[in-house]
Amino acid sequence: MKKVLLLLTLICLLIQPALAVEVAGVKLPDRVEIAGQPLPLNGYGIRKKFFFKIYVGSLYTAQKDTSTAQVLGDSGAKLIRMNFLYSKVEKEKIVGGFAAGIEKNSPELRQDPAVNTFLGWFDSDFVAGDQVDLAIDGQNNVSASHNGRVLGTLQSANLARAVLLIYLGDDPADDDMKAGMLGDI
Repeated sequence: MKKVLLLLTLICLLIQPALAVEVAGVKLPDRVEIAGQPLPLNGYGIRKKFFFKIYVGSLYTAQKDTSTAQVLGDSGAKLIRMNFLYSKVEKEKIVGGFAAGIEKNSPELRQDPAVNTFLGWFDSDFVAGDQVDLAIDGQNNVSASHNGRVLGTLQSANLARAVLLIYLGDDPADDDMKAGMLGDI
């Protein structure tokens, strides 16, 4: 009887869904939903600037992707989530960081109206505890939200690609965070 109970307990442990991961005090859900599509956590990392931890960045994708090419080729929804750790990041630095990421990884889009619209969505500072989501659905609708407040939505395949490349491009915001988002944790 004890062996049967032990076996049942082991089976229950193996089939239970993955629990949320905790990174730097931030609990990351094992899955989110975008446009009705469930997205499991693909990977995560911490964006650092000098010695400071700025935010936990996580990537959710429809399937497990281990390379930038796979993420870009995946036609399903994607979510990049930033959970801020640093006390305050001014909106000018946020917009400047996004602009620099696009310039480095998608320079052909620096004057694209969709990019300018995207950059205009960010109208306030981010502080510790804030959550910023950059969601891309299967139709290349890019949306941004700050603590659940929608900042904007725009359909643009070029913008969708550029946003992903800020984090996953050849010159990403943070190399270690990119590796983590692609599952090299």
